[in-house]
Formats: sequence, structure tokens, C-alpha cells
Amino acid sequence: MALIRKVRGHEPVVGENTFLAETAVLLGDVTVGRDCSIWYNAVLRGDVNKIVIGDRTNIQDGAVLHTIYDGAKNPSQTIIGNDVSVGHNAIIHGAVIGDNCLIGMGATLLDNAHIPSGCIIAANALVLSNAQLEPDSVYAGVPARKVKEVTPEQREEIIRRTARDYMLYASWYKEEQHGA
Repeated sequence: MALIRKVRGHEPVVGENTFLAETAVLLGDVTVGRDCSIWYNAVLRGDVNKIVIGDRTNIQDGAVLHTIYDGAKNPSQTIIGNDVSVGHNAIIHGAVIGDNCLIGMGATLLDNAHIPSGCIIAANALVLSNAQLEPDSVYAGVPARKVKEVTPEQREEIIRRTARDYMLYASWYKEEQHGA
């Protein structure tokens, strides 16, 4: 069973039909929407500020989500929209991510960066603090720079398919848990 712990008076809230892997960790002020999946060794540490995840979003293995303390001079919150895929070992530290985005494996998104709807952040990209990205764009590199627009095919075959696939994968684990 996932580690879910109350911190500073905040207890994680998990939406209906959400899969939590046994080694997922949710601490403090964390809200996860419906039909999501939080995979093995993912850590959502809402001990110092808020983490909010929309519906049908997947946080893949080894991803780390954190923030800057709400009492700091420049606090941050991690807010992730609907139908977002956060790849293996990604780090989201106080960034805001819109709907229908794909965050690549090993990518790092820093405090108060804004990733609008429809973006693809390439594997191992570094999105700097306070970056304001353009919607429906592909970003890659260190630091991340826009490399092109997201095509309708990429939107369907990369962003939407990945989100749907992870809902399917999570269903396999839920079936096993319930002996179906």
C-alpha cells in the first residue's frame, strides 16, 4: 500500500479510480484527481506547499514533485492539469503545467515555471524557474528552448495516447489487486 501521510495538518486527498503503486509516497498538502496513476517510487511531497494534480494524469516511476515553502519570499506550488503524463524520473519543483502535456523522462521543471496546455517537454530538458513557455510547443535542451510547434499528429499520438495508455496500464494493476 502506498505511503500516505498527514503533514502540518494537511492530509493527501486521492480521487476516485486512481491507482497508487505500493511504493508511491504522498505527503501533506497533495490533491490527486480522478482516474490518475501514481507509479512506483514516485514522491509527491506536499510538506511545505501545495501539490494539485488534475484528472487522468499519470506520474510515472521515480518522479519527484515538490515546492518552495509557503512562508518563503517566493513560494511555489506544483499544479498539474488534466491528461498530463509526467515521465519516469522527472522532477517537477513548483511548476504549473496545463492540460494535455507530456513531460519527458528525466526532465526538470523548476519553481514558478509555467508550461501551458499542449506542450511536450523533451526527455532530460531543464525548464528554468519563472520560464513562461508558449502553448502547443515542443521544448528541449538545457536550458529548455522551443524547438517547434506540436503538430496535430503529435497531440494525438504522443500526448493523448500516452495519457490513455497509462489509464489502461493502471487498470491492469487494479484488476490484480481486486482479484478480477
